[in-house]
Amino acid sequence: MDFETVLEKVLTAFEKAGIRYALMGGFALGVWGVHRATVDVDFLIDRDDLEKAHRIMSDLTYQCLHHTENVSQYVSPLNIFGEVDFLHAFRSASRRMLERAEEKKICGGKLTIRVLIPEDLVGLKVQAMVNDKSRWTNDLADIEGIMALHKAALDWSIIEEYFALFGLEEMGQELRRRYCGT
Repeated sequence: MDFETVLEKVLTAFEKAGIRYALMGGFALGVWGVHRATVDVDFLIDRDDLEKAHRIMSDLTYQCLHHTENVSQYVSPLNIFGEVDFLHAFRSASRRMLERAEEKKICGGKLTIRVLIPEDLVGLKVQAMVNDKSRWTNDLADIEGIMALHKAALDWSIIEEYFALFGLEEMGQELRRRYCGT
């Protein structure tokens, strides 16, 4: 997958269509300085924009392999385009994530993209850990990577809300003590 080519084409089309989106997942972690391997691009997208996004993805040769109320998965038969996944924002919490997303320069400053803030990336990682125990080690490493790099700048009240939402208050408090001393 050629990430720069994919992002240039998708972002240009998203901007033209007025799609509300934010980068998430492994690539978003990299934007915030937590580098790890990834094989796809993941977006949070407003559910009201899904029909427009589907047309864009189809025009770019992608085929929808999986679609539920919560997620859509697109794969292109062209290796250069690879896989693009969407998490659908329709609950108030996920729509707030879209509102808080920040614009960042990527690909050596060639592209501007909306990216979830670190606190919301942590929230999605906590959810992923709870939903799939086999992801626990890797997702916790990603969470701690974010915390180690951004500890003083993080809004810990948002992070602690996510841990509490999934019944992991003690873990959230311990991580805050470890990375902030408070």
